[in-house]
Amino acid sequence: MPQIKLVYWFEELGEEFNDIVGKKCANLGEMMRLGMNVPPGFALSLGMYKEFARQTGLQKKLERYILGLGDLKNAGIKVFEDVSKNIRAWIEETQIPEDLSKLILDYYNNLSQKIGIKEVPVSVRSAGTQSRPGMFETYLNVKGGKNVLEKVKKVWASSFTTRALAFRVNKDLPILSDELGVAIVKMVNARCSGICFTVDPVTGDDSKIIIEANWGLGEGVVSGAESVDGIIIDKDSFEIVSFHVGKKSKCVLNTPEGADWVELPPEMQSTPCIAEEEAKEIARIARTVEEKLGCNQDMEWAIDKDLTFPKSLFWLQTRPAKVAKKAKTAAQELAERITTTFSEIDLSKAKETLKNINFRF
Repeated sequence: MPQIKLVYWFEELGEEFNDIVGKKCANLGEMMRLGMNVPPGFALSLGMYKEFARQTGLQKKLERYILGLGDLKNAGIKVFEDVSKNIRAWIEETQIPEDLSKLILDYYNNLSQKIGIKEVPVSVRSAGTQSRPGMFETYLNVKGGKNVLEKVKKVWASSFTTRALAFRVNKDLPILSDELGVAIVKMVNARCSGICFTVDPVTGDDSKIIIEANWGLGEGVVSGAESVDGIIIDKDSFEIVSFHVGKKSKCVLNTPEGADWVELPPEMQSTPCIAEEEAKEIARIARTVEEKLGCNQDMEWAIDKDLTFPKSLFWLQTRPAKVAKKAKTAAQELAERITTTFSEIDLSKAKETLKNINFRF
């Protein structure tokens, strides 16, 4: 039985902590157990949110409010928008009690000391116990304890987006379910980032490893909004089968306010963002992880420009890969991979934009 705490270092975690800290946090700990190079960080358990809501009286306030709403099964979108606006405002405006905020700040300050940076930049990411792609929010390049606390509350509040509320009502789930854990992860100062499949997600070809890459942060790849570099590698020999250099007009970079899309200079647009040897190393590690976990993997990685290769290669996520039965399904799956990095995304618009886009392998 795992020890129950409010905060954990990633290295304390594994898959058995899924219901305690959320799948993303538990998975980062499991990746460390596998020997993968994962950025350091810590996890706030679901219990941290529950304690915040209990100590502040917010839980009882929300219960009374939800009870007064009655049955929302046939409610229109405006009702869900209003409910979302109210609940999110209450969470974000409520101060985290001193004992809880001190605990979070102690871990953040310890992380900063370990890395040797006074206020280490981190991502503050949602971690639910169930997979809800694109449902909740993530914040990048967050610096300083005050800002970390603010973004933690915003992640908690994102459990009550319009889309999340409508989803729970439609599935007959309690509105106050889906409490979130929070992953607080050191930012990788990424020269380039991307995804790696140990199976072709369109054709199901299990003999190849598929890599996509762009300059900057991984959101520039998983969004599907830009042409990127695509590499196909033989899974046995690790020889490169094809290397397509996409015209990368934009990428996502760290900014003082977090992260945002920026235009790339012409000389970078048609230059490969990843070296062949880096791609082969990604493929070698990906196959090893696949063998250890016993199934095809869908992985996210980043290469830190401040470190020398191969120590510069970090792994941000791995999960079982899904193979599309047809191209249309693949495009829809890509749309569903979009994360709410900067603000809540209207998924229907994303799917409309991407419906004619095929994977670029």
